[in-house]
Order: sequence, then structure tokens, then C-alpha cells
Amino acid sequence: MANQETPRVAIVTGGAGGLGFPIAARLAAKGHKVALWDINKERVEEAAAKLPGAKGYVVNVMDPAAVEAATEQAVADLGPLGILVTCAGHNGPLEKFVDYPHDGWRFVMSLNLDAVFYCCQSAVRQMLKTGYGRIVNIASIAGKEGNPNAVAYSASKAGVIGLTKSIGKELATTQIRVNCVTPAAIETEMMNQLTPEFKAYVTAKIPVGRLGEAEEVASLVNWLASEECSFSTGAVFDVSGGRATY
Repeated sequence: MANQETPRVAIVTGGAGGLGFPIAARLAAKGHKVALWDINKERVEEAAAKLPGAKGYVVNVMDPAAVEAATEQAVADLGPLGILVTCAGHNGPLEKFVDYPHDGWRFVMSLNLDAVFYCCQSAVRQMLKTGYGRIVNIASIAGKEGNPNAVAYSASKAGVIGLTKSIGKELATTQIRVNCVTPAAIETEMMNQLTPEFKAYVTAKIPVGRLGEAEEVASLVNWLASEECSFSTGAVFDVSGGRATY
């Protein structure tokens, strides 16, 4: 059945690097036409050139008008939208709560949560036209447990979990499935935003005893974005090396 999956058009935000590119590569390898979204023109065009049938788009996902326009452009260029994976995000400042900067809070919430709302809303409007869709939002273990000195990141990812559950339940009677994954710390360039002390802290909390690999997250996302994922929606899938089992 998996080998006979219908080729779809997929949008991957933050698709030029981090978790986004390995996820996009998996989707492209299955024959899907992937629209890579990123804020960096050179990076996204370079990334798209590496994947068969992929196209790069410069999109500021924090701007709802830009998201809507880019969604419509991807559909015009590639065809009806079947898959959305939201990977764009940022750790934000690592500061004690009492000193946490307000501009840092606003930036992280805007990129990690508001943008996911805009992208999901725009995608669902397209998916309702065909009656089919798969949405996978990248949340975080921090959204379940809360990480100290990362209040905005933790709160934004908890918001992504709540958003996913709400949309999934609302669309449950359609053929649109909406789920999220909650990685623990994964070995990507995002880890370079962390101090060595914080990196050691998050690694120590993983029972498997190591950081996750991007391919391990991409593998799970690949299934959630497939036709085989037909009875799971509004759900949270753990990929944290045993750190959370709920």
C-alpha cells in the first residue's frame, strides 16, 4: 500500500535546513512535489536544487498575508496541496524567567506559534477544496514538560500541541489529519543556539542517553504525512528517546 501512495504537493516550512530539509528529502524521495519555505533566499534555492521536483520559496511565515500568498503560489506552481509540515522555529533567548526579555518572548511566540496557526489555516483552506490533507506540526518535549530558562520556547510549543489537538478534532470527520511530534533535543544546527551547559542538561534528561537524529524525526513525520496515517488525528507523537511517554 505504501508503495502505491498518490504523489502529493507538500509544503515544508523551515525547509532549507534543520529538521525541515531531511523531512522534505523523505517526502521528495516518495515522489511528492515539495515546496520548501525559508526566510533565506540563497539557502532555500540551494536546498530545493538538491531534491527532485522541489521548488524554493522565500516566505516570512510570521506574516499571514505572505503565508496566504505563498500557499496560493505553491498550488499554482505545483498543484493541489496535500501535505503541510511546519518546521520553522527558534529556541529564543535562554534567560531566567524574571529577566526574560519581552521582545524575545514576542519573537518566539510569533515564529513558533502564530506562524503555525497562519500556515495551518492557509493549508486547510486549500485542503478542504479536495477533501484530503495531512498536516504535521513540529512541537517539542519542552511543550509537555517545560524547560527552565526557556519560557517562551516551552510556552510556544505547548501552544502548538493545543492548536494541533483543536484543529484535528474539528476536522476529524473529513479526510484531513492533523498531528504533531514532540522531539527531545535533536542534533541539528538549532543546537548551536544553545549553551554547552543547556545542551548537557537536555541530553542528560533523555533515557536513551544521546541526542536524537534528524532522520529519526523525519521517519516519523513521513508516516504521519502519508495515506497510511488514517486513524490518528489531533495526536501528539513522542520522539524523545524515552524522556516523555505520555
